[in-house]
Amino acid sequence: MVSQNVYILAIESSCDDTAAAVLKNNVVLSNVVATQKVHEQYGGVVPELASRAHQQNIVPVVDQALKQAGITKKDLHGISFTKGPGLMGSLLVGVSFAKSLAMALQIPLIDVNHMQGHLLAHFIEGASNSIPKFPFLGITISGGHTQIVKVKDHFDMEIIGETIDDAIGEAFDKSAKTLGLPYPGGPLIDKYAQLGNPKAYTFTKPNVKGLNFSFSGFKTNVLYFIQKQTKENPNFIEENLNDICASIQYTLTNIILDKLKKAVKQTGIKTIAIGGGVSANSGIRTILLNAEKKHHWKVHIPKFEYTTDNAAMIGITGYFKFLNKDFSNLSVTAAARSKF
Repeated sequence: MVSQNVYILAIESSCDDTAAAVLKNNVVLSNVVATQKVHEQYGGVVPELASRAHQQNIVPVVDQALKQAGITKKDLHGISFTKGPGLMGSLLVGVSFAKSLAMALQIPLIDVNHMQGHLLAHFIEGASNSIPKFPFLGITISGGHTQIVKVKDHFDMEIIGETIDDAIGEAFDKSAKTLGLPYPGGPLIDKYAQLGNPKAYTFTKPNVKGLNFSFSGFKTNVLYFIQKQTKENPNFIEENLNDICASIQYTLTNIILDKLKKAVKQTGIKTIAIGGGVSANSGIRTILLNAEKKHHWKVHIPKFEYTTDNAAMIGITGYFKFLNKDFSNLSVTAAARSKF
């Protein structure tokens, strides 16, 4: 018999952050993230190093999450974990730990799709400006994903548009690398963009049919533009950094907005919820809030701590699956590529 309060331990290890959270129903009691700094010197995530760091971090991170929540592992009703998508080696660390602990405690094991977690983060108590009402359009934007999802309920989600090559987060980071900015460069482009003229330079907006995205051509356009300009003026980047970043951000955010307009027209749904690391970008937030007023949309924006990879979003998804008794068996394993 399920007690009135349900305590879920959640584990997220899809990329380079080792995270654990404890939820009491839809309330976050703790949300601990161990960030791996080792990748900065390589200009991107190195999968083998990431999996090794997860092995070092997962026990202390889970221990800290339980302590901050003020409970012990014996108080837990279930353990949710990220099954995928993500880096295989990283995922396996989280999956193995979750399976072992669930088996030892003899409590339910709950697998969660990482991208579903980003969208359901809005249902955490106090995580968003408001809780979206079904149906809504979810836009997941991160270093590895760019998707438009039609969300009918917590577990009925349909991808109606996605990138056919690179993700928007990669476009931000690779553009930053072209400018000589350190990894991760996306937040730095956002920082400098706020000081520049967004219409100083014009970059390619790929013409992709339907609701799908493409960012490979944009990255190439930025690279060739910078190469041409620096050949003529070696100090071009230094002298125009703010305007370059503002123009890059303006183009990328408008690519997202244009597709969302199409999605709203196609589905008739005017409720929008964003998720993923790039949803922390100030340009994305501003352009969507402006669109909310102009087009009479209802836009849901998560707090910053629920945009990047975190275990709380895995916990809230696990909580809803727990209520549905949608449990995994011990044969479950990681899936680097995973659909809803």
